[in-house]
Amino acid sequence: MAAPTRRVSNRVHVDDHDDHLNNRKQFQPGCFQKGCGCFSFLFSNAPEIEEVDALFIGGGMVSATCATMLKELNPTWKIHIYEGLERCGTESSDGFNNAGTGHSGLCELNYTAESKGADGNVQVNIDKAVMINHQFQETREYLSYLKENNVIDNTEFINPAPHMSLCFGDDGVKFLKERHRKLSAHPLFKHMKYTEDPKQVAEWAPLLMKGRAGNDKVAATYAPEGTDVDFGSLTRTLIAGFIKKKGEVFCNHTVTKCDKQADGTWLVKATTGDMGYGYKLVRAKWVCVGAGGMALTMLRKAGVEEVRGYGAFPISGQWLVCQTPEVANQHKTKVYGQASVGAPPMSVPHLDARIIEGKTYTLFGPYAGWSPRFLKSGSLSDWFLSVLSVDGIKALLPMSCAGLKNIDLVAYLIGELTSNNKQMMASLLRYYPEANPDEWTLITAGQRVCIMKPIADKNAPEGTPGSLLTGFLQFGTEVVTNKDKTITGLLGASPGASTTTTIALNVLEKCFPDKMQGWMPTIKKMVPSYNPEKPGGFDTDAAVAGQHRTAKILGLPEPGYCSILGWMKSIL
Repeated sequence: MAAPTRRVSNRVHVDDHDDHLNNRKQFQPGCFQKGCGCFSFLFSNAPEIEEVDALFIGGGMVSATCATMLKELNPTWKIHIYEGLERCGTESSDGFNNAGTGHSGLCELNYTAESKGADGNVQVNIDKAVMINHQFQETREYLSYLKENNVIDNTEFINPAPHMSLCFGDDGVKFLKERHRKLSAHPLFKHMKYTEDPKQVAEWAPLLMKGRAGNDKVAATYAPEGTDVDFGSLTRTLIAGFIKKKGEVFCNHTVTKCDKQADGTWLVKATTGDMGYGYKLVRAKWVCVGAGGMALTMLRKAGVEEVRGYGAFPISGQWLVCQTPEVANQHKTKVYGQASVGAPPMSVPHLDARIIEGKTYTLFGPYAGWSPRFLKSGSLSDWFLSVLSVDGIKALLPMSCAGLKNIDLVAYLIGELTSNNKQMMASLLRYYPEANPDEWTLITAGQRVCIMKPIADKNAPEGTPGSLLTGFLQFGTEVVTNKDKTITGLLGASPGASTTTTIALNVLEKCFPDKMQGWMPTIKKMVPSYNPEKPGGFDTDAAVAGQHRTAKILGLPEPGYCSILGWMKSIL
């Protein structure tokens, strides 16, 4: 006779023992409503909504820097980072996808605008170069703080690499001489050297002069405190520090929706491709969109009014890469030249010493190109879908106006797209006359998405929405925040990664003005030269004084050493 049974709480028990197999969770009533097996798509409910204080979309340098900073300021905050790829820092932050210069205005000639005065003499505006240098000093200070406080474990992502500028011909020499005269008068540039002597140029960078005709007129500047930064490696180092501080990072999670709720929070949906629901729901009090080229698309989908009328224009690039040790051993510097007419800032030619993932390379480029992708891993339909969307159609007028104002850029891109390998090598030979084509490989660099934004037209008829009548093509980085300061996004391109500490501070200023006073003591420890009460938001004296401290912590030559050899002697 079978043992009597009794029903308790929807489970079947046999007297004196439990049926463990049939008491498993997936065999309980309602299991099909939660989803199981091949019929889960018919019965699945939404997953539980996770609550967080801050959420970052994208796992690049901006998110890594800002999330780490927020975690330092608010250790108890629950902060998430969502990255669509299998690891962080593999798009615009990756070593081969950006210049890796540690942009500091030392060598980038596009940061010192040239013009002609009424007397016909060359005039150079150094304001942007000074600002960029200050911003990189803030990045150095913040990284030094993280290293001193054991948030990051190493500084292998940054290495010494003197920065040089090289100009040819009478006009180039006049420009560079005036540029040096004005910059060297500033405390942050006082160690910059200038020469028109080919022998001195050859001593600084031998490859530049070998095989060059003796009648070539050249001028060069040399800044010994320059650096090379592997921003992909730095991103992952920051992410590791963020995780150490109990931050959470989710790779292979692509954010597809970001909807504002009645209480002002944001409900974020991320597809996961896992074997459960296949997506995740998170409610965030604050969202930062650091999704590179896809940032504008995400902000549009989120209904952020502040990007109404904004358009996006993607520009791709390519590098010539040499892996020959003999070449790398002769070239330890970063050498920037003058851009072609109409060239975007990220396409200024440069011959670079690079260390990426621990390996030494020599890079030349980048050669500009065009691709409709908004990310290197993106879709060929990205730009077309953006333009044909409702928001894209609203942005057609400012985009068209911006395009008409930049016909020279269009002509430049067409020229780059139609260039062949022989023409690319000719550009390299201009800087490295004895380059062997067999030692150089062409690779695709990262995508940059420039912003075309509406600007007011002063000549617009009264009563006309003048802000939509004309447009402006912006190459720099812009922080956009909604009116209630609950969502922000980073738009634009260069100088990007080198100035992420300044960008992060800008985000904090815009989104958390009521907390800045309480955070200020910690911020000043992290970034001593930051001073929002001074013009530009920085303290030059503090930045100059901090160079010696950050050089020691990051393992870099102190300002004033004229060569890598001098730096090596100083640490032996």
